[in-house]
Amino acid sequence: MPTSIITTDDLREFKMELLEDIKNIMQTVTGSSEKKYLKSAEVMELLQVSPGTLQNLRINGTLPYSKIGGIIFYDTEEIHRIIAENRIDNSI
Repeated sequence: MPTSIITTDDLREFKMELLEDIKNIMQTVTGSSEKKYLKSAEVMELLQVSPGTLQNLRINGTLPYSKIGGIIFYDTEEIHRIIAENRIDNSI
């Protein structure tokens, strides 16, 4: 039976391939398991808005929310739906 020698370059290449595979798996899992409800800080980051703007979206009824024990939650699907409904198409 022939013997093969594994070099440090082979191990380094294997490590990079393995890390890339793990990264791809993590992205697939993370993308498919999006959180159902988001807290205010997460919504501000998602929409890139200030706390005041988020409060205005709640007050004027643009963004529905639920409040449980002083914590405000937003439904992720509702946020995506509202964004889609308010989409402006500039193509003529």
